[in-house]
Amino acid sequence: MVPVRGIFFDEDDARAAALVLARGGFEATVTRERLAGEDDDEDHPWAVVTDAPMIQLEMLVETYDGWLDLDEEEPEHRPPLRLPMPLPEEPKRIKRPE
Repeated sequence: MVPVRGIFFDEDDARAAALVLARGGFEATVTRERLAGEDDDEDHPWAVVTDAPMIQLEMLVETYDGWLDLDEEEPEHRPPLRLPMPLPEEPKRIKRPE
């Protein structure tokens, strides 16, 4: 199963979510999430990386006011690229024909 990540603002919330997942038999690790542009280390959120089903982590991030961090990976099979239809040469007359 692909690991999923939940992001939490508070370390206690992240550790509580990881504990719930660990008690459910899943692996869960808590790490500090570094955000680009943040200079102050105290403002960085906490990440919980787990092998639990996404729906289970989603319920925990809703409970503790966090969010899911979904990887936007390229799928192995992509549909063929559709080219846009050509633009018309003139504007389309709707009200009065000329």
